Amino acid sequence: VGVVIIAAIASLVWMAAPYVSALALVIDVSGREVAARSWLPVRVQPVDATDISVATRHGAVVGRLYRPSGTTRASTRTVMVVPGLHAAGVEEPRLDRLSRRLAGEGVTVLSLPLPDLRQFLVTARSTDVIEDAALWLAGQSAITSTGRIGLIGISFGGGLALVAAGRPSLAGKLDMVVSFGGHGDLPRVVRYLCSGLLPDGTRQPAHDYGTVLFLLAALPHLVPAEQVAPLDRAVRVFLDASMVDVSEPARAAALFREARDLGAALAEPARSVMADVSARDATRLGPRLLDLAEQVASDPALSPERSPATRARVFLVHGAVDTVIPQTETPALAAFLQRSGAAEVNWLLTPAVSHADATTNVTASDVWALVRFWKRIFD
Repeated sequence: VGVVIIAAIASLVWMAAPYVSALALVIDVSGREVAARSWLPVRVQPVDATDISVATRHGAVVGRLYRPSGTTRASTRTVMVVPGLHAAGVEEPRLDRLSRRLAGEGVTVLSLPLPDLRQFLVTARSTDVIEDAALWLAGQSAITSTGRIGLIGISFGGGLALVAAGRPSLAGKLDMVVSFGGHGDLPRVVRYLCSGLLPDGTRQPAHDYGTVLFLLAALPHLVPAEQVAPLDRAVRVFLDASMVDVSEPARAAALFREARDLGAALAEPARSVMADVSARDATRLGPRLLDLAEQVASDPALSPERSPATRARVFLVHGAVDTVIPQTETPALAAFLQRSGAAEVNWLLTPAVSHADATTNVTASDVWALVRFWKRIFD
């Protein structure tokens, strides 16, 4: 009887261990202090981080390689993490936290911010860079021993990662592709950001930040050529302010004032465009861009639903109410991938995240659903 009881307890511990590990990782990556975390019996390894340069067809791209400290052998599990639109690069705190925490689980991680996304631009060049970098990483026998990697994309990086994953050069080289809050069809997202209308006709107010992002690509269609550069500068100051609006409110306020002052000095019609940006009201700015959605975003290299689908396993996670890339993108994208013959498609809408940040006041069942989903990714 004693042997049976001990065996039963051991079996329960063995079965529970991956879920406990996944729960600890979800808590750590959220960046929030949770008292229960200290009670979880999870050992996170110390990590070494090294900046490296990856050659691509569009030039060298600086990334950061995270490995468990003292690692000398190639890893059996390697992933590349592609963040969304953010100017901070490898120093962006959420990106560093995710990459470092994954490496603490024994995974080798290449964090690769894309140059164009760092400039607040969603371009086909970024898709090429993801393809080239993933191909390079899969071929580095000193880093990964299997010749296969995982690909994790965040926000607009998630949609671009899925496009790259469907390209012939990466066939057989990907264990899985994960998209956090990514898009399926970029023009559809732009139309939402401009109108607040979801595909089913219901309304969900769009975040002005997302609308302003696509204003940059549309500037040549909105103002005379000589006004593009000064308006671009003013808009970028506004976006820099939006990046630190929560974390550094005093700095954000100063940058917002600078953006307004730059806008006031512009000639018309650029001055009116910048006034709409500074008003932080997507309903005022959106109508200027609505008819330009196809012109600025229709390149198939920007949308998974307009490109060949990957045959790798796919995992899609999306905030249940996302006002930058709407949550309706994930079920639509999952349906497209399933129709197109992806090997496996898993998706989750969760109130535990907004767009790229953890939320508060979530239930235990919400956390449990996210933990189970995360565990499946690394099964």
